[in-house]
Parts: sequence; C-alpha cells; structure tokens
Amino acid sequence: MISLIHLTKRFGRLTAVNDVSLEIPTGEIFGFLGPNGAGKTTTIKIIAGILEPTEGTVIIDGKNLAEDPVGAKQVTGFIPDRSFLYEKLSGVEFLQFVTSLYGMDKRRSEAKTKELLALFEMEPWAGNLIESYSHGMKQRLVMSAALIHEPRVIVVDEPMVGLDPKGAKLVKTIFKSLASKGVSVFMSTHTLAVAEEMCDRIGIIHEGRLIALGTASKLRQKAGAEEHDLEAVFLKLTEDAQSGGN
Repeated sequence: MISLIHLTKRFGRLTAVNDVSLEIPTGEIFGFLGPNGAGKTTTIKIIAGILEPTEGTVIIDGKNLAEDPVGAKQVTGFIPDRSFLYEKLSGVEFLQFVTSLYGMDKRRSEAKTKELLALFEMEPWAGNLIESYSHGMKQRLVMSAALIHEPRVIVVDEPMVGLDPKGAKLVKTIFKSLASKGVSVFMSTHTLAVAEEMCDRIGIIHEGRLIALGTASKLRQKAGAEEHDLEAVFLKLTEDAQSGGN
C-alpha cells in the first residue's frame, strides 16, 4: 500500500533522510521510531506530499506521488503533530469545508461529518468555534478531517500528543479498527509503549538511515536484549548505530 524506494532528502549539506526503502502492506500499523532529529517528521512530510524528496520514489496505493499527486492524496489522510485549523469556524463548518476540498456531495458530507463527530465523541462541541477547543479537542478534529474522505492510507505524526488517557485509548481503538478493515497506518511516535502496543512492525531511523526493521520481538533479538523492554532495545540499537558510524 505504501512503497518508499531509495528515499533521500537533503537540506543543503544536511542529509535528513538517507536512502530509505520500505514496504507497508494493506492493513498494517507501522511504527516509525527514532531520536529527535533522526528524520521521522521529514519522512512523514514526504509521504504526505508536503516535501519533495531529493531522490527516490513514493508509491501510495499504486500511485506515484510525483506523477499523480492528486490521486495519491485522494487516498491519504494526514495527521500532523501540530493542528492547523481555521479557528473562527465551528467544528462542523471545518469538517464541511474539508469535504468540499475532496469534492464530496452534500449528503455524504453531512453523513460523514455526523459519523466522525460521534466517533470522536465531539458532538456536544460541534457547533462551537474551534478557538474555544482544548488542544486535545483540536487534535480529535484534525483526525476527523483526515478520515472524512475514507482514505486507504493514514500518515500520522505523533498521534497521542496532547490527548488525555481517554482520548489516547479512543484513538488507539479507532486506528486498530481501521487497520482491520484494510487501512494502512504509517505512524511516527516517540512513545515506545504505544509502538509496542499498536504496531505490527517497527522501523527505527537514526541519522536519516533505517537501522532496524521488524516486529518488537525481532528487534529484541537483533539487539540481543530479549529480556528487556522496547525502550532498552531502542537505546541499544541506536547506540550501536552511533558507534558503528564513528
């Protein structure tokens, strides 16, 4: 469903993403982990079509992002780590605005808006201006907007940021439900417990390079730390990569 082929992104002399290749199949929740500055958000923005790669190719649902950006984005939902919203609109108005961007007819727009406001438990505040929302409510609204066109791929950067425990549990449940229906989820996170709980596979990026890929158990084996939690595995693998690069 998502193919990254020799993906590279340079900013001047800095190589933020260095020859990353990945295949994310249908219905997989994929966790993308790495230290600060490792290249996670840059990779996310390339997949979402916000940044152009210096080299390499992104294929989403069979569509080359460079050759058919509209087609690729029509099947992609993007959830950034920071919400960017029109705060003088109400929640309902914002979702209806998003449906108009996707060319959805009025009947489908109203039905999906109602469905998602209920799913994210936002119905009591739907008519309120977004400027009155808490950070967590804004994040739920952004997620609703990303799902409203029924994408086949969800690209999400730090999904649990700003959510209270109840909201985080709700989002986990929603993502797992979507994956069970064939939606692929590419998820960047700093939270190792979230990755271990939710993700079918995990990739670890360090200094722009993909240094490890597999299930949590396989990463433990690679790190030689079967008895340790994922945090210990993560630290061991990134430390090994660091020492190997010196």
